[in-house]
Amino acid sequence: MDLVTVAAVRTPASRAEVVFAPGERPLGGGTWLYSEGQPGLTGLVDLTSLGWAPLAETADGLTVAATCTIAQLTRVAAREEWTAHPLIGQCANSLLASFKIWNVATVGGNVALGLPAGSMTSLMSTLDATAVVWTTDGGERRTPVAEFVTGLRESALAPGEVLRALEIPAASLESRTAFRRIALSPLGRSGTLVTGRRGASGEFVVTITAGTVRPVQLRFDEVPGERALTDAVDRVVDWYDDPHGAPDWRRATSTAYAEEIRRELGGSW
Repeated sequence: MDLVTVAAVRTPASRAEVVFAPGERPLGGGTWLYSEGQPGLTGLVDLTSLGWAPLAETADGLTVAATCTIAQLTRVAAREEWTAHPLIGQCANSLLASFKIWNVATVGGNVALGLPAGSMTSLMSTLDATAVVWTTDGGERRTPVAEFVTGLRESALAPGEVLRALEIPAASLESRTAFRRIALSPLGRSGTLVTGRRGASGEFVVTITAGTVRPVQLRFDEVPGERALTDAVDRVVDWYDDPHGAPDWRRATSTAYAEEIRRELGGSW
């Protein structure tokens, strides 16, 4: 879609130039910005001009630049110890987007948009990733991705702040994971997406997205019993209600999937 109100696109060369005048927004891949009208939008600040390296592997884990495309993330080579690597493809494929979208859409944009079905939010929340945010005073702060998305189209970004990167810890990449997704139609938007992660320390985490307005994590020091897990899901209150699924259906399917994941990850290493 043509953004007829946009008068200029700026391409910053340094962080000092990443400032936003009234009516300006950051531009990553632009797949959502160009998908519908944007009232009040008068300018774009193209973050891709900063030349951030898409991916950086370190002893501490994997750092994903906010401007890394989904295609680039799916092509990251798996280390032998990265047991969770298949989860990257599973979450990416839940977008049901063409390769053309994968080559443009950014991981950071998907997270920062704050949509319930943001599959990169699902991935990063499951892996306990940390969002690195550039603040307006020239500093930066870190927030768990599971807390970064706070509601429908809402995030922890304050006006003028920019999502710089997402840091995935090595311990999460070395965890066992499980994935469940359901939609009302074969190629439909995710009705609910439930993932599980079990770390080497025994920690067991179930993350619910798509069916809730924000990521919901259920954390246990060890694999819980069926009753304890069901009770934890029953206490979730942020179920989403839209044409892609009613709250009671989303609760029921999430409960069933959480139990399947408990059984799948509950065995010995």
